[in-house]
Amino acid sequence: MYIKKIFILFIFIFSFSFSKQLENKAYIGAFNTLRLGKGEKDYKHLAKSIEPFDIVGLVEVMNKKGIYKLISEVEKISNSKWGYDISPYPVGTDEYKEYYAFLYKKDKVDFIKSDGFYPDKNDDFIREPYGATFKINNFDFTYVLIHSIYGKKVSQRQFEAAKFIDIYNYFQDLDPIENDILIGGDFNLAANDTAFEPLLTHKDNIIYALDPSIKTTIGTKGFANSYDNIFLSKKYTQEFKGESGALDITEGEFIKTRKEVSDHLPIFIVVDTENDDD
Repeated sequence: MYIKKIFILFIFIFSFSFSKQLENKAYIGAFNTLRLGKGEKDYKHLAKSIEPFDIVGLVEVMNKKGIYKLISEVEKISNSKWGYDISPYPVGTDEYKEYYAFLYKKDKVDFIKSDGFYPDKNDDFIREPYGATFKINNFDFTYVLIHSIYGKKVSQRQFEAAKFIDIYNYFQDLDPIENDILIGGDFNLAANDTAFEPLLTHKDNIIYALDPSIKTTIGTKGFANSYDNIFLSKKYTQEFKGESGALDITEGEFIKTRKEVSDHLPIFIVVDTENDDD
């Protein structure tokens, strides 16, 4: 069910760079940006947090203004121009809605198309997942983002988790042959929770990429919960060799980071983009 060989890259972002990355490697991230576009934000810190990635999926995006400011800052410290795709409208409740967004390096990643929202006919999700298709060298994939419910009870989160299999099947079936599906974001549950069993026992051999022992949320005194992860299929996404991790963007300043940046760490996987197994 889970790849045991995993490379945990858990480091200080400001002393970190992927400068030695090979051309056939791609770094795919996910990040809960804590109401991006609202309130006071340290956009330089945010930019340093995402710059190492070739593409990063963002949740808790409140408006396009936040995306524009983040791109402006990350291009100041990057050798690349950055593109973006944002969901056509925000999703959530009448009291609170948010967008999903992808930011990517234009010289590394090709945006193919938006695949739209998961058609949540039964209203199973508080925020309908959103997907888009990209290509990096020989690796083409559909990246689906979800920010799951937190709610008042764990059972509410587990209800959504049990429906992740429907998300996977919907986006997989958009391609008549096969599709590399990545489901990333903030699940508000550890990926090894028993509620994910329908997804993790899928015939396509779906796994979670990050070891759930890695804490990805930031408390006031340290790291707290393993809520952020990425699901993928071992059957189809053979480009993933087991390398994944989370970036420590706090430098030990937990309260400051929560206030000015986010209460989550960015996470990532590494894929081999010259794999011809597809």
